[in-house]
Amino acid sequence: MTLPRALLALGVAVAATAVGVSQDAKQPDPPAKVSYYKDVRPVFAQHCNGCHQPAKAQGGYVMTAHADLFKAGEREKPGVVAGDAAKSYLLELVRAHDGKAEMPKGRDPLSPAQVKLIADWIAQGATDDTPASAKGAVVDMAHPPAYAAPPVVTSLAFDPAGEFLAVSGYHEVLLYSAKDDKLVSRLVGMSERVNAVAFSPSGERLAVAGGAPGRFGEIQIWNHKRDDLVVSAPVTFDTVYGVSWSPDGKTVAFGCIDNTVRAIDPTTGRQKLQMGTHTDWVLGTVFSQDGEHLVSVSRDMSMRLTEVPTQRFIDNVTSITPGGLRGGLMAVDRRPMKEKKMQKVPEDTPGVPPKAYDELIIAGADGTPRLYKMHREVKRQIGDDANKLREYEKMPGRISGLAFNPDGKFFAAASSLDGKGEVRVYETDAGKKVVCEGVTGPAYAVAWHPDGKTIASAGFDGTVWLHDAASGKLTRSFVARPATTPAAKAAAN
Repeated sequence: MTLPRALLALGVAVAATAVGVSQDAKQPDPPAKVSYYKDVRPVFAQHCNGCHQPAKAQGGYVMTAHADLFKAGEREKPGVVAGDAAKSYLLELVRAHDGKAEMPKGRDPLSPAQVKLIADWIAQGATDDTPASAKGAVVDMAHPPAYAAPPVVTSLAFDPAGEFLAVSGYHEVLLYSAKDDKLVSRLVGMSERVNAVAFSPSGERLAVAGGAPGRFGEIQIWNHKRDDLVVSAPVTFDTVYGVSWSPDGKTVAFGCIDNTVRAIDPTTGRQKLQMGTHTDWVLGTVFSQDGEHLVSVSRDMSMRLTEVPTQRFIDNVTSITPGGLRGGLMAVDRRPMKEKKMQKVPEDTPGVPPKAYDELIIAGADGTPRLYKMHREVKRQIGDDANKLREYEKMPGRISGLAFNPDGKFFAAASSLDGKGEVRVYETDAGKKVVCEGVTGPAYAVAWHPDGKTIASAGFDGTVWLHDAASGKLTRSFVARPATTPAAKAAAN
């Protein structure tokens, strides 16, 4: 081959190679393998499962189990078609158009990255890589949990009419008749752990705070008389605590492990408030009697005040001096006041109108109940604890549950230490105490019957104790463990 022809051939080869390299460079790398368990399932849990679960299957579509994703809802279109994203109706619903998406309903659309994640998972075959160790038995309203042992009871609540006693269980709230302790219904939801229950002021709704540790938190709002889950609001990535209702029943507040205090609309699940000045888990919340302020207590050894309309942090109700409190706070309740008094404001804040007078009982790791007024009346000084009204005799161990009686003259407290528990009734103004008899294990929760004569308490061994509040005498008790066999059910009835 002559030199010119050789150079020409070399040039063609080089050009062809360059073109090949260029073409290869334009081809995108295949998407990384997407995990259902680690990547897709958390997105569904956070944004979708609240409205698409066995207890609340909107559109006839359930998203809590992998197998259910391939089924069709009311529109008769399969949600997921393995290997074919274009035919998967779920993607059509979550894709945003002009900044809006049909799902999640009433909420912000999923991010483009989240939608791509789901699309890639479907295109790759929509396989289930959930570890065998994470696949438990199906638990829902049709398949309530079976108990090998009674559940640890973390929360109790009587409804305002004194008809029902709500008891926290595993994956559910057990609703008992307050008259004869018979199990009325089982409110089974997504949350494995139920940390707090509270009836609305009208008694028509039941709020539940809980979640799955390390996965999601959830607030449930039930129409408990119909076994109907009205709202399921997933929030944060861990369990939530300390649920409470505003006096008008229009807001539900709770504490989070991400150190925030939050509140939602109980009819829609939409977030209405978030305050983030705590430095540790928030375990308890309660509203002021006028609903204008929200009090929260935390493991950071503080009680803090938030203005509800503005979501602004207002004040540390407790002392901010290190060592002022000797342990994290776990429980709080507002004292019922028959007459609404108005509280003074500090002299250095002219022009500020007086606020409704409220008193608060708090307790926690150091076992000492303390009574505080909600709003400061004197100018703050470093090291002061000016809002504190009094301390009460220390209980053994840590106090997990507190509750005032209906007129605020007494409060009850539940504590635990070294496998033992104690329940006490204190006279709020005088500090006198009555120790309740027959408590058989660590006590975590306490609630007053609306008649003010009976208190319910419970804890580690699943036994619910009913005491006469005046004397501390045990009037009756029962174990919060639903019957699981036909013979046991017949015996219970």
